[in-house]
Amino acid sequence: VLTILTALGFGFMCFLAANFYTLGNLTESITLALVITILLFSTAFTAKLLKRTSVNFKTRFIWEMVLLVVFTLLFVFFTYMPFSHYFSVSAKQSEILNKIKTSITQAENMFPAYEEYAEKRKELYYSKLKSVVSASIISPIQYTNYGFKEGVPNEIQLTKKMENISANLFPTNYSDSVTQKGIKEVAMNWLLDAKNSTVSWKPIGITNVVVDIETKSNEWLSTLVEISKIRENGEIDMLTVDFPYRLTPPDDIKQHFTTVEKPSVISLLIASLMWVLMMLSWFVTKRHTRFPGFKLLFSRSGNTLNEL
Repeated sequence: VLTILTALGFGFMCFLAANFYTLGNLTESITLALVITILLFSTAFTAKLLKRTSVNFKTRFIWEMVLLVVFTLLFVFFTYMPFSHYFSVSAKQSEILNKIKTSITQAENMFPAYEEYAEKRKELYYSKLKSVVSASIISPIQYTNYGFKEGVPNEIQLTKKMENISANLFPTNYSDSVTQKGIKEVAMNWLLDAKNSTVSWKPIGITNVVVDIETKSNEWLSTLVEISKIRENGEIDMLTVDFPYRLTPPDDIKQHFTTVEKPSVISLLIASLMWVLMMLSWFVTKRHTRFPGFKLLFSRSGNTLNEL
């Protein structure tokens, strides 16, 4: 029981480490952890069974020693990677969480920045339309180029044009507070969940945030930039720019998860303890009394007694 429990514990730590290294690939991480657990348990437990054998002592003793060597080599190999990788990444949790929070904040600020950009465009456009209307007699060509028509009150046309630019800059899928399915609501809700998940260190869920925050932020930004590319009549002459927001995330967070470092002292100490626990059943298992070594021992003990 102790051997299998320790093997499972070691395998679970390897699963967490592999989950870090693969950036959340659960299938690969689980498969690797199962393989490690089975290999370590089978070699350690089989060596223990061979030790208490009552037949074929020489052959089974050789296989017992081979399995002990194989077990130890596998244990050392898996300790270096992936077991110790979990501790290397966890040691940087404060730095990682701070970088993730910075990325989340930048994504959150994207939408207020876009709304400010859109409102300024509307103000500039309205100001330009007013000047075009005022100069309609002097510059009738410009008046026509901006889409104004003779015979329709200018105020009505101004209102209509401002409605158009507002609809273009804030399409129906941009924000929907009722269904919460607008681009803005979906993004803000996801960011809120991501922020809650970074309040404390969660080894399994943190990788999903690391991968998704970059992808989703770029997707949202691309969507807003595409929306901002729509131009009204005359806006080209105003040299209007697309939404200029830039994401400047901190140093690549993924490197903290994918860079393998030398095992730390704490990881080696814990691994050593787990090695002892897994081998404990072998240590306490007694060899059969017919094992050749026992005969030699009893013979020597008998001679000593005779001499006395």
